Amino acid sequence: VNFISNSSQQKLAFLSINQIKFLLNLSPCNFKMARSMSFFIFITLLSFAPICFSFKSNNDNLYPQYYYKSCPQALEIVKSVVAKAVAKEARMAASLLRLHFHDCFVKGCDASLLLDSSNGIVTEKGSNPNKNSARGFEVLDEIKSALEKECPQTVSCADILALAARDSTVLAGGPNWEVPLGRRDSRSASLSGSNNNIPAPNNTFDSILSKFKRQGLDLVDLVALSGSHTIGNSRCTSFRQRLYNQSGNNKPDSTLDQSYAAQLRNRCPKSGGDQNLFFLDFVSPTKFDNSYFKLLLASKGLLNSDQVLTTKSQASLALVKQYAEDNALFFDHFAKSMVKMGNISPLTGSSGEIRKTCRKINSS
Repeated sequence: VNFISNSSQQKLAFLSINQIKFLLNLSPCNFKMARSMSFFIFITLLSFAPICFSFKSNNDNLYPQYYYKSCPQALEIVKSVVAKAVAKEARMAASLLRLHFHDCFVKGCDASLLLDSSNGIVTEKGSNPNKNSARGFEVLDEIKSALEKECPQTVSCADILALAARDSTVLAGGPNWEVPLGRRDSRSASLSGSNNNIPAPNNTFDSILSKFKRQGLDLVDLVALSGSHTIGNSRCTSFRQRLYNQSGNNKPDSTLDQSYAAQLRNRCPKSGGDQNLFFLDFVSPTKFDNSYFKLLLASKGLLNSDQVLTTKSQASLALVKQYAEDNALFFDHFAKSMVKMGNISPLTGSSGEIRKTCRKINSS
């Protein structure tokens, strides 16, 4: 056993006998004989388990087993509530994933987005990227309430966001990964940070990449994480400019497939209908897959911020082509980038707090 890594031993410790049987594809009688197999062979077999990724956090204060002793049921509680919400409304998977993204790009992954306005705090929910579009807060309230009953003031709202994003991805058919945990919650919010740091639908490619680099993310992270638009919706107001006046010349965006643009104009007029919803990926709008990238190559990306990945950078275009051809590669890069994004400036140790409710800071 000496040549097995500590992390591998930890994973083995939490596998049930039935899970081991399944991974080895053995019958119960054969399994008894197979128990004498060396652990080395067993670990090798485990490495081929499909679409389940384990990545090391680049922050030593965050690790997947953080709540194993203090709140052993934490992950199951989060997963259960998210599953119920997504079963009720498939769109909720994209909404919860988006909240984690919008939280991490402002002051780091600290649940500042979840704070309502009170006691001198101006909520980020009213920012341009979030107003009339950020949703799913009631699901997080339900998760927090259940966790407070199970283990009071133990699991942070920031970690709930990270777990809900992972669970939403998996429920939509996307990759699974271990979520490093141990974040604490901010006692403040930043409306200006939300307005300035989150990429906007009509930002240029250079502006979007700059906002990613500001958070320590790179081009691969930008293209892979943009793939989250394989699920979810966008409002008419977010792409209307592409349909009618992209460059201030009263003409549609030349990089948008014109037959697709004509379909969009039917429900997104020059004025009115701001809140009308459109699928970001009309091929498989509730399934997490690589069809988003295939649509980009067909000039059918809904948002300008989507399509610029193919029109403004040869490097990003190359990645789009790779992901369009190789779904497994997209899943691998997406999972790694989600872990990397989840490590943006987390509060740990004695910083911040563990909120009793996600919408307001604890009383002094």
